[in-house]
Amino acid sequence: MPTLEDAIALAVAAHQGQRDKAGQPYILHPLRVMLRLSSDAERTAAILHDVVEDTPYTLERLREMGYPEDVLSALDCLTKREGETYEAFIERLRPHPLARRVKLADLEDNMDVRRLKDVTPKDAERLSRYVTAWTRLRAE
Repeated sequence: MPTLEDAIALAVAAHQGQRDKAGQPYILHPLRVMLRLSSDAERTAAILHDVVEDTPYTLERLREMGYPEDVLSALDCLTKREGETYEAFIERLRPHPLARRVKLADLEDNMDVRRLKDVTPKDAERLSRYVTAWTRLRAE
């Protein structure tokens, strides 16, 4: 079974060259999310939470690499489907405890506007959506 260190190395390689909205290396986001959590399963799901959605990796490939089913199930929930609304995505992951904890940490990092140089109206709109999702997930 891959270790947390293996998952970190995979995420670094998978997100190589990607930048966030502030122009920083994208890998910093999953690292910050990971550091908000405590268990190995939470941290593994956190560091990999955007790998399936934003890189060529698939759940099947991660399964073949030996990642545990609880992490894979969380990653499946954390991967927004094509054509799925954001609200439907949040509702779909809400019942899954591991995915919910990772998504809350993800939202908390995304809501930290200190990493942005300027907060645009588009950023404010996205922040509002994140706050609504965070509130919904915290209600569990």
